Amino acid sequence: MRLRGYVDDVPKPMVQIGTRPILWHLMKYYAHFGHKEFILCLGYKGSVIKDYFLNYDEAVSNDFVWSRGGKNIELLNRDIDDWTITFVETGINATIGERLKAVEPYVKNDEMFLANYGDGLSDVELPAMIDAFQRSSAVGSLLLVQPTASFDIVQLGSGGRIASISALSRSDIWINGGFFVFRNEIFNYIYPGEELVREPFQRLIEKGALQAQKCTGFWQCMDTFKDKQALEDLNQSTAPWKVWHRVSATPCSGALSISAHS
Repeated sequence: MRLRGYVDDVPKPMVQIGTRPILWHLMKYYAHFGHKEFILCLGYKGSVIKDYFLNYDEAVSNDFVWSRGGKNIELLNRDIDDWTITFVETGINATIGERLKAVEPYVKNDEMFLANYGDGLSDVELPAMIDAFQRSSAVGSLLLVQPTASFDIVQLGSGGRIASISALSRSDIWINGGFFVFRNEIFNYIYPGEELVREPFQRLIEKGALQAQKCTGFWQCMDTFKDKQALEDLNQSTAPWKVWHRVSATPCSGALSISAHS
């Protein structure tokens, strides 16, 4: 809703950052670390996402040789030829918990899998996050990030008059960054109609089965046009989420990645 007027015709994960949608950037991030099997939990305007990949144009983000008046296009490198993507309609009005539950049959043979909201980017070292989770007994793990916006704390005095206003330091706040690692047991904690981070996570907390890891690097969601513009500006310069440009990075293989959106 906060992007209305800019992205009326596409779901939020398909909002462009440069020449590709934010969903592509996120999937490219996971693929860099060896996680190239994806399940897309489709909802609002899911057909736009289907059409994008059904008509995917490698030439948009790769060098190529054009010859014979355009009859021959020789790609010099490729983006997604080794990806496997499963497209699942999970309902227009479904909660994130319901979307995740809907794709349970597709990950039932996986001990662990990754999940993501599909609307934020980070440079977090994914192998380290997965390794820390594997060494724990937790059922779920989420990435904690610090909000990119600043807040003012208002204290009221008598008669509704303001007593003081002070800036709240970002260092005081950690929020859910939308990057998750789950063991398959997570589905035992999700009941019909529930939102993922409400009742299911509360059940995990009561059992001491929910882990959190702090992100001290880059993270940026895309909730508003200002957020989109910030990502666009970064895309023209450092683009810290583009870990696939790091020559020294070592990929790993394993868990399945899920990108969920509403």
